Amino acid sequence: MAVTHDVPPQLDELVAAAHRIREAIESVIEGKSDVIRLTLTVLLAEGHLLIEDVPGVGKTMLAKALARSIDCPVRRVQFTPDLLPSDITGVSAYNQQTREFEFKPGPVFANIVVGDEINRASPKTQSALLECMEERQVTVDGVTYELDAPFMVIATQNPIEMEGTYPLPEAQRDRFTARVAMGYPEPTAELEMLDVHGGASPLDKLKPVATTSEVRALIEAVRGVYVSQAVKKYAIDLAVATRHSPDLRLGASPRSTLQLVRAARAHAALAGRDYVIPDDLQDLAVPVLAHRLLPSVEAQGQRRLPEQVVTDLVRRVPVPETRAS
Repeated sequence: MAVTHDVPPQLDELVAAAHRIREAIESVIEGKSDVIRLTLTVLLAEGHLLIEDVPGVGKTMLAKALARSIDCPVRRVQFTPDLLPSDITGVSAYNQQTREFEFKPGPVFANIVVGDEINRASPKTQSALLECMEERQVTVDGVTYELDAPFMVIATQNPIEMEGTYPLPEAQRDRFTARVAMGYPEPTAELEMLDVHGGASPLDKLKPVATTSEVRALIEAVRGVYVSQAVKKYAIDLAVATRHSPDLRLGASPRSTLQLVRAARAHAALAGRDYVIPDDLQDLAVPVLAHRLLPSVEAQGQRRLPEQVVTDLVRRVPVPETRAS
């Protein structure tokens, strides 16, 4: 017998709010609806987004547009080779009047943290984000400080082949829910960009269309999206396939399986469904899994990218039969 899922009212509100945020971002970023949808998916999945591409294609503009679309504290960090970990997390400073040390919060104490060109900082500085991205807290001088929800890191990075970049450590990449590439715009979208952006930045006119409390409610609604045991096993099968692939020397971690399911919940909710289907996992497999994987020497010689390996695995891993109506 088919299982009937009654769509809760919160889901309708989620789709409407997500539509408002998407429209606000699209007023700044032309011709990138798929990238914007993935960005919203990561936000509602309580994850973090890594935007990778060559300079000048709108990576930072996308991050700023999302941040300005939500009425919440936003901080931006420009990553440079001389940036220190304390410049991100904060530092304890001595107050001569009280004769006590006081904690001065760093830019990570915000709902949305925009890390611009994250791979221009040293691995030591990049590691300052590990605790806050995974545990939503910061520990300085033995004292732990909780971060407010929602908390999302949107980081941009240039391709590692470019001068002055450091490759992100595996542990750092694994904490990003998804990676997306902006790509060059279509000629028509680029022409529209010249017309719209020619006089002034559209960011100056962008107003918040959602509050922090609304985003919290949306995230809570996404948590309630149903995932069957068959779909959960399918997510595990995809991850296990990467671990046994001869084209990869580092497969997907258990954290990646968890984040794939979380992202699938958000993906389903944005489609107006309160249950996850295998198609949700298939649509997200490349952006969620590929950046965590390391190709084997043979795959590198054949110039097989992890994205190609994941795409092939999605085609080969058996899809479970699900019945939901």
